[in-house]
Amino acid sequence: MPLKLGVLGIDHGHIFGMLSNMIAQGCRAEAYWTDGPAVTENKFNEVFPDLTKVEDRRRILDDPAIDMILISAVPEDRAALAIEAMAAGKDVMVDKPGCTTLDQLAAIRATQAQTGRIWSVNFSERFQVPAVTKAEELVFGGAIGRVVQTVGLGPHKKNLKTRPPWFFERERYGGILCDIGSHQIDQFLHFTGSSAAEITHAHVENTTMPDQPGFQDFGELVLRSDQGHGYIRVDWFTPDGLPTWGDGRLFVQGTEGHIELRKYTDIGHPHVTNTLYLVNGEENTRIDANDAGLPYFPRLLADVQDRTETAVSQTHTFTATELAIRAQMLAEA
Repeated sequence: MPLKLGVLGIDHGHIFGMLSNMIAQGCRAEAYWTDGPAVTENKFNEVFPDLTKVEDRRRILDDPAIDMILISAVPEDRAALAIEAMAAGKDVMVDKPGCTTLDQLAAIRATQAQTGRIWSVNFSERFQVPAVTKAEELVFGGAIGRVVQTVGLGPHKKNLKTRPPWFFERERYGGILCDIGSHQIDQFLHFTGSSAAEITHAHVENTTMPDQPGFQDFGELVLRSDQGHGYIRVDWFTPDGLPTWGDGRLFVQGTEGHIELRKYTDIGHPHVTNTLYLVNGEENTRIDANDAGLPYFPRLLADVQDRTETAVSQTHTFTATELAIRAQMLAEA
């Protein structure tokens, strides 16, 4: 039987990639619930016309045929929904950030340990980018030696006309480092092979929207582990002239070479995605990585069925989430 999914919360557009990629693996979904109006709802109904909205989320949580719950609610609300889902015997894929406070994370850890369910945060800037899949192949195949540093850049467009009120409320979205910075923390841990890290610097600010004091449009942090170093910059400064939502880039520095990923576009050229640049002792090359695949989704499906951890370890997910929250706390201290 194909895996059956339920959806709790469609407030963030990442639900489209989460659900469509799981459906592409043969999963099926019949129902969704969301807490009040969501700006994504009209588009969601167009893209997924076979899903019916239910008014009571218990209809999804209590359905014994549902194996996994996808959650893309307002960030502040994701922890409680994930805990409900795990307590109901469901595995969970949640949009990043998986939660916004250390208390929420502690409750998630306790529920996951008690139930044995999967709590997977979809770090889409790694899991939904074929160029990162290609970079993994090269890095873990020894193409650039031992990784000593990552630099992650995550610029975004504000798109103010489409933003709901919670987008500007610090307690609701969790802060810029907790939110979009979590993508880059995940990649630092992954490519350096770090199981833990120290945050040596963290900063956030709001320079463009003084009328929205809860909003943060710039954040940076520095990480250090026993395996390497990382610098992260995230912002909401992407100008309208860029043909996509942001010029996200990842730089992976090794002892014998380096890789640059231009994930979503390439400035000054026709709009292309998933471009990888590799330089080492033998090569100086540009690689089109669009066909590299997205292994997270089939692996997660196998994990649900086989009770394994092939997509991403639970420990890694907890560590990345905790570091993002702690970085946010340090920046605001």
